[in-house]
Amino acid sequence: MSENAAPSPALGESDPLAVLGGLPGVPEAVDAVRKAVDAVYGHRVMRRRAGEVAAEAALRGARASAALAEADWPLEEVRRRSDFSADEQARTVGAALRLTAEAGQLLGVWRQSPVQALARLHLVAAGGAADGGDTVGRPRLAGEPVAEPLVDIAEIPLPEPGEVNARLEGLADLLRAGTAAPALVIGAAVHGELLCLRPFGTFNGLVARAAERVVLVGSGLDPKSICPAEVGYAELGRAEYLKALEGYASGTPEGMAEWIAHCGRAVELGVRESVAVCEALQRGAA
Repeated sequence: MSENAAPSPALGESDPLAVLGGLPGVPEAVDAVRKAVDAVYGHRVMRRRAGEVAAEAALRGARASAALAEADWPLEEVRRRSDFSADEQARTVGAALRLTAEAGQLLGVWRQSPVQALARLHLVAAGGAADGGDTVGRPRLAGEPVAEPLVDIAEIPLPEPGEVNARLEGLADLLRAGTAAPALVIGAAVHGELLCLRPFGTFNGLVARAAERVVLVGSGLDPKSICPAEVGYAELGRAEYLKALEGYASGTPEGMAEWIAHCGRAVELGVRESVAVCEALQRGAA
């Protein structure tokens, strides 16, 4: 599939995201992802049953995102359950499912106001939380706690709310201005920035991965949302996820390139998952 990149900024303006696209190893990661995505979109099953593949990719992506948030349920358990309010793990799985469903509906809002779209994603994620209160759907304020156990393990410093708001607005400005960067790079930057900022009191990891999905779909790289990167992150494991995130948080060219490459491998593994779904549908096994 070809990527419908956002318009580039006017000549002479900086394009920091495009700079990331030129880091050592990143062009190769971008090319590998594009080839993998082209292959799954070219599968004969996609001509007739793309909706079924997308539905299965959404389910598997949500399950994997929840697994990274310490709610590691078997796929069949996620498939059969209808009540996701029983306990914290169930609420996490429910949040992941709702986010996956919502991501495709936010493309227009994302293009106009990424911060508003993020607030909507958090509102959707917290929809099953009884104690969300007035903290839902807005960035945290001074003194408000953050529950993000996975990122806390990485010992990445938690920015103060003032810095969070400034960096969110800066990211939004970059996205609205347009960039020549490939979709993989934009999605990785959004994902990494949100994980490091942890702008909300809860569900930051789920929201960050959903935001990356919005970017990959909206860019035209994965318009049918059949390449669940979340599956790849879960398969690569939490330790590798956190190691790569620490690279992003370091701000060094090497660390940023490592994170983008990690995101690329995750997309490739997500593609492999959907190819397997296509093959199962072709055999009549799914």
